[in-house]
Amino acid sequence: MSGGAQMGPVCTTQYGVVRGKASAGGVASFLGVPYAAPPFGELRFRPAAPPRAWSGIRDATSYGPTPPKAPYTPPFDALLPEATIPGEDCLNLNVWTPSPGPGARLPVMVWLYGGAFANGAASSSAYDGSAFARDGVVFVSLNYRLGVDGFLHLDGVPDNRGLLDQIAALEWVRDNIAAFGGDPDRVTLFGESAGAMSIGVLLTHARARGLFHRAILQSGAAHHFLRPPSARRITARLAEKLAIEPTADAFAAVPLGRFLAAQAELRGEIGARPDPALWGEAALNAMPFEPVTEGLALPGPDCGVDLLVGSNREEYRLFLVPTERLHLLSEAKLRATAQAYGLDPDKALPVYRDARPGAAPGELFDAMATDWFYRIPAIRLAESVPGSHMYEFARRSTAFDGRLGACHAGELAYVFDRLGDPVYAPMTGEDPPQAVADAMHGAWVAFATTGEPGWAPYDLQSRTTMVFDDVGPGVVGDPRAAERALWEGVR
Repeated sequence: MSGGAQMGPVCTTQYGVVRGKASAGGVASFLGVPYAAPPFGELRFRPAAPPRAWSGIRDATSYGPTPPKAPYTPPFDALLPEATIPGEDCLNLNVWTPSPGPGARLPVMVWLYGGAFANGAASSSAYDGSAFARDGVVFVSLNYRLGVDGFLHLDGVPDNRGLLDQIAALEWVRDNIAAFGGDPDRVTLFGESAGAMSIGVLLTHARARGLFHRAILQSGAAHHFLRPPSARRITARLAEKLAIEPTADAFAAVPLGRFLAAQAELRGEIGARPDPALWGEAALNAMPFEPVTEGLALPGPDCGVDLLVGSNREEYRLFLVPTERLHLLSEAKLRATAQAYGLDPDKALPVYRDARPGAAPGELFDAMATDWFYRIPAIRLAESVPGSHMYEFARRSTAFDGRLGACHAGELAYVFDRLGDPVYAPMTGEDPPQAVADAMHGAWVAFATTGEPGWAPYDLQSRTTMVFDDVGPGVVGDPRAAERALWEGVR
């Protein structure tokens, strides 16, 4: 709490008053505001509970604690830097606004970070919302529980606790954002990777209905989840590693550092031995922590949410280039993966090769895995909701001598219009073009404001897709149609 001597903008929430800070550009920020109680002690593995109200003025000028997580392993720790701030009050959010105080009724954008449901934090400068507020949007980022705490299936406690955190934060936005100048009836939920996959589930979640009115899904949709039998296998294996019973009480008794290390090791085990008999759905995407659902649920035309969905052209290069696997991956591995994805290698691989003469197996693997993991799920979601808009990010990074390409997470610096942030430099490479950031960031703001990003919707006839690359944004009809057609009836 602050005593009130400090100067700074003040807003009143239903739990108490917060004081933020104002920037030279006229944007006010309020950081580390709790939207739920600390999820520990009796609240461990439970749905998010309301935060405790406070008296006086709460200081909101610095980020709050981050949810427990293991760090990324090299080389991804350098490419995807994230802050870790200790403390139990980790279910907090941050607000940037050009107009603190009630009455402005500005559009609201709520951000969900990625990180394979095991990493990520809203406190990274990469997710600073100043550019959105500069352009007339009230921007909100939030922390949600990860890994074991957020997504491990445990008998007797609710599944998908990380998703329930996101819903609790959206309820906070509904009830409080007007005090920060936002319109609770004009909320756009957007996220990348696991954040977008979360939205894919929330689109059909009864409790989330009406809490957001538009959604932007970047490199993630509705196809990544664990069915209950798979989730139980993963719980059993993690309990075996920790030499405990697979119960909530037993996991709660494990020291935090020990189970964070074990959950990090689990993903490596899946990658080393991707056997569906051991891991179920996680064998293909190597994510042991995912939303637990009974099966694929696409929202359909009555979901009541406007959608902007898309992916990056070379998503999987993020996982192949820094690890030096791109040119080490064998033809046998390529063929085996095609089969695991449900494709006939003898029919599918020639189609990918035709568009990439002389490509090495790793380059073909990138194209095929990008489709399976990201592009085709985005297309299926757009197909399910008439009027959706589709994009593709194709600006190739100069990092790793240009080999990193238009990889996973490569669009984030452009969407947030933060090309000068050193956090993004290892990903963007040298001289990232501001024109691409102007186009992407501008389209995201336009969509949040009006529901129209600036190009025609996607439909089964035209399959209109906006492509963002170095030569400027341009509309393409049905990009890589022959490759898309391979997945009909498969994914």
